[in-house]
Amino acid sequence: MNFRHWIAGAVALSAAGLASTGYAQGVTAERLLAAGSEAEAGNWLMVHKTYDGNRFSPLNEINAGNVAGMHLAFAVPLGGLEPSAFGIGYMEGTPLVDNGFMYASDPWGTPYKIDVSSGTQGKMVWVCDTGVDKDPSRGILLASRGMALSGNNVITALNDGRVVACDTETGDIAWEQQVAKEPGEGFTAAPLVIGDKILVGQSYGDWATRGWLAALNASTGEELWRWYTIPEPGQPGSETWKCEETGNPDCWKTGGGAIWQTGAYDPETNTTYWGTGNPVPMFDPEFRPGDNLYTNSSVALDADTGEMKWHFQYTPGDYMDYDEVGSQLLVTTKVDGADRKVLAHFGRNGLFYSLDRASGSYISGTQYVTELTWTKGLDPKTGLPLEYDPSKSLQSYAQGALRRDGGKVTQCPHLTGGVNYYPTAHNPVLGISYGAGVEGCSEHETVAMAPEDVVPGVVWLGGTYTGTAAQKGSISAIDVATGQSVAKENTQYPNNSGVLATPELVFTGTVDGSFGAYDAKTLKPLWSTNVGTAFRAPPITYSVNGKQYVAIGGGYLGAGNAGGNTELENMQGANMIWVFALD
Repeated sequence: MNFRHWIAGAVALSAAGLASTGYAQGVTAERLLAAGSEAEAGNWLMVHKTYDGNRFSPLNEINAGNVAGMHLAFAVPLGGLEPSAFGIGYMEGTPLVDNGFMYASDPWGTPYKIDVSSGTQGKMVWVCDTGVDKDPSRGILLASRGMALSGNNVITALNDGRVVACDTETGDIAWEQQVAKEPGEGFTAAPLVIGDKILVGQSYGDWATRGWLAALNASTGEELWRWYTIPEPGQPGSETWKCEETGNPDCWKTGGGAIWQTGAYDPETNTTYWGTGNPVPMFDPEFRPGDNLYTNSSVALDADTGEMKWHFQYTPGDYMDYDEVGSQLLVTTKVDGADRKVLAHFGRNGLFYSLDRASGSYISGTQYVTELTWTKGLDPKTGLPLEYDPSKSLQSYAQGALRRDGGKVTQCPHLTGGVNYYPTAHNPVLGISYGAGVEGCSEHETVAMAPEDVVPGVVWLGGTYTGTAAQKGSISAIDVATGQSVAKENTQYPNNSGVLATPELVFTGTVDGSFGAYDAKTLKPLWSTNVGTAFRAPPITYSVNGKQYVAIGGGYLGAGNAGGNTELENMQGANMIWVFALD
């Protein structure tokens, strides 16, 4: 008997005590639809808790009145410290919890099953060996932003382009498919399970690839449909790639538009909503002139066919790396006294947007970062930057154009945001959305490349960038009904973690290893602790036997991601799951 099966057998008795009808059936489509119900309140079955992407849990045992008494309940170390050519990877995944069992991933996307039923210890049940190539010379940025539960399988999408299903009972591979097949393609985002389909987004746009979203058969992994973020010539939107002006008619083939954070889903309309990444090369717009649809956009797709229903592009012809892959919050609220179904989005570009969920039309936008210089504002009718000129192939926003002969350009917010891909949250009781991110500015310049120098599968920025000062962080709270800021809390260090909302609290971590709770109305700090691992993963909450826990993954920071805070550059790697509770 191998070691993995021996561990599984050793915990079988405690597992049997947790079995319920729902657990025996696995995570069905019906359970995912009911993920926000009272019956599933103690579980966290998908990456954003519910299909609306709100990351809101009704659990309230830990609340504003007692959170000061929260303490570390237990911690679980994970593997995955093997480096790639870009160094040790990042712990960015959202753990999943189903009836006392936690499923977590390390930076390589390796799934772990952990028995957390005791509340005092996490017992490793199995580790699924995906066979991912951990050659340290591979030129990939290591991150896994989570997994998905489907039936009796846990689904992981890997950086080598495979999607793998591991049996939740044994940890054995149930099926695997090589979905991404072109050089440089792969996955970092958590899959999204919708009915009998698994949706996965191609994540490595900056590696001179073309982004896409694919739907797979949940039972076999067989591909059902694929939608490309970059249209080919003749398709709608292809006219916004003016490749013929450059003498390189194929510039769209390496155009980026990656999808590297998980989208949302509206069951009533069978529509799935995703954010798309920047055009590539990011700092050389002269290589790919035009608005570059459908990069930097929110897109609405038919979940059965992949047909696009609408799009909204935030920053046409982007040359500031303001890709908009971040969370798509589906919110129902009143706007000007009328009921509206809204898509709310914290833009990486420093602006919070509300869009009509049915049409994608602009409702409102408001600045949430302290310093914003790249535009003087948004057109009140279209939501496009005031400087945008549809007649031009190359845009010049307020901070100045970025051209091959134009020197450096300074922009605020920093090219990492604002709120980047770090998951945001929404409290439906208060009507408030929360985003945590970076406060700072950066400067960059173009370093031009000829078409023959571009190698698909090799990272390609088209320029260089630096921060203008050490980055700080902040948490913002926006009233979706009014589009106005209701609270803001500035933090000493950048937030690359994301947020969790409960009825009275907001939880998040920062890059110095601090994890804290904030008042949901005022964002006043109520509790914090420092555990020493940089937080780049978002927290979750779950319950076992009626007791509430809060969990978060912590790991490696790296000197290049300290945001200019030199005192953090020597933080060491240690991939951990931290779990907190009340006495």
